[in-house]
Amino acid sequence: MSRKGGARNDIEARIGYKFADRELLERALTHSSAISPSKRVQRSYQRLEFLGDRVLGLVVAEMLYRRFPKANEGELSRSLNALVRKETCAAIAREVDLGSAIIMGEAEARTGGAEKDAILGDVAEAVIGAIYCDGGLGQAFDLIERLFGPHIELAGTDRADAKTTLQEWAQARGLEPPVYSEVDRTGPDHAPEFTIAVSVGTFAPMSAIGASKKLAEHKAAERFLIREKVWQGSL
Repeated sequence: MSRKGGARNDIEARIGYKFADRELLERALTHSSAISPSKRVQRSYQRLEFLGDRVLGLVVAEMLYRRFPKANEGELSRSLNALVRKETCAAIAREVDLGSAIIMGEAEARTGGAEKDAILGDVAEAVIGAIYCDGGLGQAFDLIERLFGPHIELAGTDRADAKTTLQEWAQARGLEPPVYSEVDRTGPDHAPEFTIAVSVGTFAPMSAIGASKKLAEHKAAERFLIREKVWQGSL
């Protein structure tokens, strides 16, 4: 059984929640490969992941409903799907370094299980489920709003695909693909801020700040497109 770096001890600080029942947290971080087959249902994260997925969907739906009062049902559904998909959950798991705290079997650990989107996404949902069981919907809502809130900016706009648009724009002009580089990182480990710059050919770079590298990259791409008048808007 593998516990990378003993990071489980400070996971509560990174997610900003203190468990009354630490067994719930341990179960949320335990992959089935670390448990004997007869006990996997009771002691791995599978059941908590099921619950957390439903809690996440409810909370994100309410967040979108409040944040975008003019959006129709189809637009809200697309935004919801983008926010609750495994890739987004995995990105958030990386932001709080859940991977270093996952308990898994040695074979799974050797194959990089703690870096797989599927496992990271499942663990993120399991932690949400554990917080719901431990502290109720209000505590789960607070966590989801804090961690997923910055990503709503991407999911709730027609410009969510700024990076793809910029790449296609560069390709149409015979330019090399955009290059994204990290300029700075500030803030505590549980709430970092990244400054990312995007460069395209001989054009002046454009930078932006976000709560994750992915968010900052999208913002930088969007600002570049606005500056070059590909998109309308203000910087």
